[in-house]
Amino acid sequence: MAKPKKKVSYISVPSQIISSLSSSSLQSLLVSPTKSSSQPSSSSSSSSSSSFSFSFSFPSLSYKSPRLWFLALFLVGLLGMLVVGFNLDPLTPFSPYPCPTPDGFSRSQLGISSTVPDPSAQTGQVLNSIEERQPSISRNASFHEESEFWKQPDGLGYRPCLEFTQEYRKASPGIVRNRRKYLMVVVSGGMNQQRNQIVDAVVIARVLGASLVVPILQVNVIWGDESEFSDIFDLDHFKRVLADDVHVVSSLPSTHIMTRPVEEKRTPLHVSPAWIRSRYLKRLNRDGVLLLRGLDSRLSKDLPSDLQKLRCKVAFHALKFASPILEIGSKIAERMSSKGPYLALHLRMENDVWVRTGCLPGLSHEYDEIVSNERKRRPELLTARSNMSYHDRKLAGLCPLNALEVTRLLKALGAPKSSRIYWAGGQPLGGKEALRSLIEEFPHLYNKEDLALPGELESFANRASFMAAIDYIVSERSDVFMPSHGGNMGHAIQGHRAYLGHKKYITPNKRQMLPFFMNSSIPEEDFNRIIKELHRDSLGQPELRTSKSGRDVTKYPVPECMCNSSNKTHLSM
Repeated sequence: MAKPKKKVSYISVPSQIISSLSSSSLQSLLVSPTKSSSQPSSSSSSSSSSSFSFSFSFPSLSYKSPRLWFLALFLVGLLGMLVVGFNLDPLTPFSPYPCPTPDGFSRSQLGISSTVPDPSAQTGQVLNSIEERQPSISRNASFHEESEFWKQPDGLGYRPCLEFTQEYRKASPGIVRNRRKYLMVVVSGGMNQQRNQIVDAVVIARVLGASLVVPILQVNVIWGDESEFSDIFDLDHFKRVLADDVHVVSSLPSTHIMTRPVEEKRTPLHVSPAWIRSRYLKRLNRDGVLLLRGLDSRLSKDLPSDLQKLRCKVAFHALKFASPILEIGSKIAERMSSKGPYLALHLRMENDVWVRTGCLPGLSHEYDEIVSNERKRRPELLTARSNMSYHDRKLAGLCPLNALEVTRLLKALGAPKSSRIYWAGGQPLGGKEALRSLIEEFPHLYNKEDLALPGELESFANRASFMAAIDYIVSERSDVFMPSHGGNMGHAIQGHRAYLGHKKYITPNKRQMLPFFMNSSIPEEDFNRIIKELHRDSLGQPELRTSKSGRDVTKYPVPECMCNSSNKTHLSM
């Protein structure tokens, strides 16, 4: 008897569609019900050069057949290759700097810019490389986490409201038309400290009914910045905004140019308007010119309502940055926001900060020695209480957070690894090494030097006030802001963000959180829960200035400078 002829089935797949087949679609072909097929024609076999063919026989193969097992292994291997070949993650990053530097950082993490041979492509490179220079992170993986971190606080309906009383408005015409009395002021410190003194100078001029000569910016001892008022601020805008409050002149008029001013160098701290009138008004009326120096914290923070509103008007409306600074600051802010929300982080880790605060950076014994020796050599720089040890200052929350502490705080508050961070401030003691822990956890970390095009910052070189102003602009426009330590810039940004609608501002609760930072036995989940609870009311919510005496209205503009049109009355105290 003749042996039954084997029934063989064929599948012929053209090579041009192999690349479009997924493993699932190919598998559906292989497991579909078997249909009898006649032997392929010669035309089919002749097309083997342009097709991929294989055959298998079902009826004649038993489960013990070696050919069946070979076929099964072949199919499994084929499917495996298709899965690997066609289901690659499309988000796999291809970094332009795949090779790390010897110390483990990539070039972009160190802020080293590569040479761009085509100048016309420089702008596009900066705008497009904000995330490309760092390993890509899927936004979908942490969407919930991101949405929580970027969530803004409830502003409780508060909006700017600078309604002066009828008495104030009635007195204004006589004050601004007065041309007999002039107030000259010399303001010192960094840009933000000078800014605070300019605010108080306007208020003092109003109290004395005097015209204000444009403030003189004292050359900074630390940075040697010789900038003038009009270099930093828009002078015409300053005059125009305050036209109904104080008469501002660029220089003394000819009628007073030869007048010897009455100079006061020792104004006490926190003086009242009544003290200013009793101390200066008689002499000013007699001599016509009064010169004040060192106005920092000389004027009381608790003033009549109209003068508090004037403070806000100067700080949030009149002190607009000069056009060149505003232009470059806006460009850098746009580069940060072009890929989504960003956090601005004001790091206070410069050498002089560690020296002045009586604290240690904690990087290594070598850097601690540098700070200690500088403090011994120049004890006058120490602004903190000298009778407190470093450890006591740390526990009291008087020291800046270092990079490791900032990193742990941000992680505990839910900042996703994909967070894009702009860090403001001067170069930290220890350079980029001081930022290592922060960069490792949040690789998308940039400062103005990283984001500027070649040559964009050249005109601002050695001008610390210009650089501070750029940081101010980018920080004020961020979605979230956090300082590592208090200070003039942090306070100014806090008030400005509140005035703009209480944009999220994280105030590190250092005194209460540091004991938990030092306890390594706390599980990470419990640590994160505790830190979030400690900062529940420290995220930029409205706070009443009047709940604590001595608060600056430019830091806490509620209730004098902001009105609440809603029915919500609860405020954090």
